[in-house]
Amino acid sequence: MEIRSIALFCFATATAASIASTPLRAQLPSNATVYASGLEGPRGIKFGPDGMLYVAEAGTGGTTSTKGTCTQVVGPIGPYVNGNTARISKIDKAGNRTTVASGFPSAQSSDATKDTSGVADVAFLGNALYAVLAGGGCSHGSAIPNAVVKVNVKSGEWKILANLSSFVESHPAAYPDVADFEPDGIFYSLISYRDLLYTVEPNHGQVFSISPGGDLKEAIDISEAQGHIVPTSIVARDDIFYVGNLNTFPITLNASKILTLSKDPRSIDPVPGLDLPAELKVVGSRAGFATVVAVDIGPDGLLYALELSAAVGYPTPGDGKVVRLNRAGVIEDVVTGLAVPTGMTFGPDGFLYVSNWGAAPAGMGQILRISIP
Repeated sequence: MEIRSIALFCFATATAASIASTPLRAQLPSNATVYASGLEGPRGIKFGPDGMLYVAEAGTGGTTSTKGTCTQVVGPIGPYVNGNTARISKIDKAGNRTTVASGFPSAQSSDATKDTSGVADVAFLGNALYAVLAGGGCSHGSAIPNAVVKVNVKSGEWKILANLSSFVESHPAAYPDVADFEPDGIFYSLISYRDLLYTVEPNHGQVFSISPGGDLKEAIDISEAQGHIVPTSIVARDDIFYVGNLNTFPITLNASKILTLSKDPRSIDPVPGLDLPAELKVVGSRAGFATVVAVDIGPDGLLYALELSAAVGYPTPGDGKVVRLNRAGVIEDVVTGLAVPTGMTFGPDGFLYVSNWGAAPAGMGQILRISIP
C-alpha cells in the first residue's frame, strides 16, 4: 500500500481491509462484558443526566452523490455517496437500544471498503443533548452540512446550532492534510466544558468552541504548531485541555501524543465587563501513545487513552487497547484485545464503556463494559 498521509476515518479503509483478510479475534478481554450489540458504527458515547448511555452512530450510508457540483475528496476515498441513515441511540441499564434521533447524513467512501462517517459524537450541556456530524456537506454527498446540532431527546427532533462546513471553509487551517483534504471537515469528538461545547476536526487539525447560542470560534489551530498530526479527541479539567492524536499511517508505535492546552491570557479581550473565551495554546505534550481516538479522566483522576490499534502497520482487529498515565508518569495497559474501538467514556458506576467494532461494517458494533483494575 502506498505510504501517504491519511485523514481520520480513512483509517477505516485499512481497517475494513484487515477485517476482510485476517481471522477475527473476537474473544473479549477478560475484564469486559458486552453491554450492547448490533450497532451501526458506534463512535462517541456519553452518559446523559437520565443515566442512559447515548451513542453516536455512523449509519449505513446511501446512494446520493454530489459529484460535479462541488469539490470532492480525492480517490480512492472520494467521491462519497450519502444517505440520511446515521442516528443517535440510547442504551438502558439492561443493554436495550432505542433510537433517540435519526435522519442524519451518513457518508460512504467510493472504494470497496465503504468507510462510513455519520454522527461522530454526542455531549450534554446541562440537560440539553448536542451532537457533531462528520458525514455532512456537499463534499460528502449531502445537502445537510457538517454541524453541531441540538437534539430534543423526547421528540427526536433536531436542528442545526452551528454550521461547521461553512466555518472551516472561512477559517482554513495552516497545515491541513493536503493529500486527502476534506473540504467540509470530518469532525470526530465533542465535549461540554463549563458553558461551551468543543469539537475536534482531525483532517484540518483544529479545535472549535460553540456557545449554546451557536457562536463559533476557533479555539486553536493545532496544525500551526504541530503540523498534520491528526488530532482526534479532547477532555478538559481545571481549565486544562488534553488532546490525543491518531497520527498518520502506517502506524508507528509511541508516535502519538497527548497534548496539553491551556488558555492564553494574552488573547483575552481587554474590554472590561466582557467574559469572552480565551484561545488555547499548546503548553506541553506527552509522547509514547499509538493511534489515540479517545481520551478521558478516570474516577481515580488519571488520564486514560483509547488506542485504535497498537501494532505496527495498519489497524487490525484485536490490537486495540486502553492505556493510562499512572501517578509515576508511566503509560500502562488497562485493557487489551479490543477490535478497532472508536470511543469511550466512564460511567456513573465507575466502569469504563468502549465502542468496540466501531470502525467496522454496520451491525457489528458493540458497547463493552469494562472493569478497571
